[in-house]
Amino acid sequence: MVTLALIFRCLKGLILLVVFSFLYIPMIILIVYSFNSSRLVTVWAEFSTKWYFELMHNEELFKAVGLSLAIAACAATFATVLGTLASYAIVRFKQFKGANLFSFMTTAPLVMPDIITGLALLLLFVGMGQILGWPKDRGAITIWMAHTTFCMAYVTVVISARLRELDKSIEEAALDLGANPLKVFFIITLPMIAPALVSGWLLAFTLSLDDVVIANFVTGPGAMTLPKLIFSKVKLGVDPQVNALATIILLIVGIIGFISWLWMRKTERRKINETRMH
Repeated sequence: MVTLALIFRCLKGLILLVVFSFLYIPMIILIVYSFNSSRLVTVWAEFSTKWYFELMHNEELFKAVGLSLAIAACAATFATVLGTLASYAIVRFKQFKGANLFSFMTTAPLVMPDIITGLALLLLFVGMGQILGWPKDRGAITIWMAHTTFCMAYVTVVISARLRELDKSIEEAALDLGANPLKVFFIITLPMIAPALVSGWLLAFTLSLDDVVIANFVTGPGAMTLPKLIFSKVKLGVDPQVNALATIILLIVGIIGFISWLWMRKTERRKINETRMH
C-alpha cells in the first residue's frame, strides 16, 4: 500500500510538471529571447537589452497599447455591470416569462464562433450607420461596443455561479428587517459576490485585450489595437520589440493576478471565519 501510494504521488507530480511545463515554457522562452541582440527571433546571438530601449521610442506600438488598454478597461467595466444585472435576473428571478430564453440568449456568445460574432456586429453597425446616422465611422467606439457584447456572456456565467452559492437567508433576513430590495442588493449582495466581480472583470479585460478577430470586423483604419498591430507585423516577421513588450505585459499581468489572488483568498478566509463564528 505504501508503494502504491508513493507511485500515485509521483504520478501526480509528473502530471503537474507536464501541465505547468506546457503552459509556462513558451512564456519563459519568449522572455529569454526578448533579451536576444539578434533581430532574428529564432537565432540567439548574445544577451542585450537594446530592444527594451528601442521599445521606449516606438510611438506606434505605445499608441496601440494605450488604445487596447483603454478599450479593454471600458469593455470589462460595462460588461461587468451588464453581466451582474443579467446574472441577478437569471438566478434571483427564475419565474418570469421567457427566463430560459433570456438565459440562453445571454450566454449564446460563449459558443458562437468569433468570426460569426464579428460579421453579425459589422452588419449591425453598418445598418445603424445607414438608418440612424451613427456610428459614422467604425473605430474605438465600435470595438468597445463589440467587446462589451461578447465579454458580458463570460461575466454572466462567472457571477451566476457565485450567486447560486450564496445563502439567500441573509438577504431574506435583511428584507424582513425592513430594508428595501435595492439596499439589500448594494449593501449585502454586492459585497458577497465581490470576488466574482473581480474575476469577471479580469476575465473580460483579458478577452478584450486579446481579441483580434472581432476587432478586425468592427474597426476601421483609424483604430489599431495591439493584437491587430502584432498580427500585421507577424506577416513580415516577428519584431523583437514585440517580445520585449510581451515580457513587460506578462510581468504586469502576473503582478495584478497575484494581487487579485491574494485579495480573493483573504476575502474567502474572512467569509469562512465569519460563517464559523455564526
